[in-house]
Amino acid sequence: MLQAHSLLWHYLWAGPNALLLLLFGLLLSNGVGRRFPAFLAFCLLGSLSQLAVYTADVLPTVTPETFWRVDWAGLLIEGPVKFILVGEIFAHVFGTYASVAKLGKTLIRIVGVALVLAAALAAAYAPKNGSFGIVAGAHLLDQTIYFVETGLLLFIFALSSYFRLSLERPLFGIALGLSLSACVHLATWALMANGSFGNPARYALDFLNMATYHVCVLIWFYYLLVPGRVATKSIVSVPEHSLEVWNQELERLLHQ
Repeated sequence: MLQAHSLLWHYLWAGPNALLLLLFGLLLSNGVGRRFPAFLAFCLLGSLSQLAVYTADVLPTVTPETFWRVDWAGLLIEGPVKFILVGEIFAHVFGTYASVAKLGKTLIRIVGVALVLAAALAAAYAPKNGSFGIVAGAHLLDQTIYFVETGLLLFIFALSSYFRLSLERPLFGIALGLSLSACVHLATWALMANGSFGNPARYALDFLNMATYHVCVLIWFYYLLVPGRVATKSIVSVPEHSLEVWNQELERLLHQ
């Protein structure tokens, strides 16, 4: 069953992306998506790019080189969209502090997109080893996107915990799904890079990545479409390292 082009393989690759397209339509129709335009863009562009790669893989007329070029194009589209989405998460988490939110959102987008472009250039100009150069470049770009994405999301979780800021339900679901997918992909890439695995083990890790992404899509369905319980908020004392001070200082610097 854990073989390439098995029935389960087809479902785990195409199924989650088809569901993501469905989620895009549902969020667009119920108005929830208007609060998270970057996530809407991720649902649409991410699913379409992955379905394009899947189609290139299953069509017998597509050559291996063309397949990897399609994969490259998908990564160059999906990578910047992910970092724009992470910037949107940051802006929502720190939305009460306008200057902090604006600065953080801008920095995340600029740094994230710049790192993706740097990884793409490094992969493109790296010494090629026959026909495998484009494959190694795609893997390098993919790992760079997941690595930077994981670091930024962990930074947001740590900073919000430090300042005792809670993530609203939809936002938490979006961040949780992205974090889970990125961490599992990085772990499997590390295992494949440092271990002498045969094809069965590599297939198993590929299935793990695809199954994890399926779970992430279901997480997004649950947190964005299923209403949560209304919890009674208790008064929490503001710590000495108040974020309001940071926000005021940033506003003062910006208006000088």
